[in-house]
Amino acid sequence: MTTYDQSFSGVIFNLDGVLVDTSVYHYAAWRRLANELGFDINQQEHETLRGLSRMASLEKILEWGNVYLTEAEKLHMSDVKNNWYKQLLVSVTPDHVLAGVVPFLTELKGAGFKIGLSSASKSARMVLNSTHLTSFFDVIIDGHSTRKSKPDPECFLMASRELGLLPTRCVVFEDSHLGVQAGLFGDFTVIGVGSSDYLTNAHAVIPNFENLSIKNMLGILADTPVISS
Repeated sequence: MTTYDQSFSGVIFNLDGVLVDTSVYHYAAWRRLANELGFDINQQEHETLRGLSRMASLEKILEWGNVYLTEAEKLHMSDVKNNWYKQLLVSVTPDHVLAGVVPFLTELKGAGFKIGLSSASKSARMVLNSTHLTSFFDVIIDGHSTRKSKPDPECFLMASRELGLLPTRCVVFEDSHLGVQAGLFGDFTVIGVGSSDYLTNAHAVIPNFENLSIKNMLGILADTPVISS
């Protein structure tokens, strides 16, 4: 096992859009819900929901459609959307894991890094099981565990605490602006996954995990100035 002389010993990943591509299923379920309520949402609008909890996403969608629901109705519609989403997830397989993810997780595990998952999705464990990723994670924080939505850092702080590490000892991988902000507010080092034009506040940004290694990750961070939240 290679030993790395560095200050990081934990890595925390978001799920949707970082490790697994399930956004198409979220979009289909949310769009179906909007249609049931008498309006439509487009892909660009759906992209702005990245990093939000299910209830926070529902609030935004209702605002777009100028629809008022009672709290009880919101809870019901949230469950309806989730049931539709879970029906779609039946078709998720290891082929939906994004390129480079498994080799990178394998290297992290072999090198002794502690690995956490932090997702707002209440279906996170279902997705991990369907994609055969569960065994990589020492800690799994999902929508059943958290109470506060990003950019509040609660989800990442819970993960680092359960890993037994200070936030400053952890690298967070995130694909949403709100997720990046949450990581920064929690005093984590944050690597964005996606477009550098969108994830402007991250300490560093990678397009994907293809060809990413621990050495590359640490090299990227060593060349990156410290960003204050």
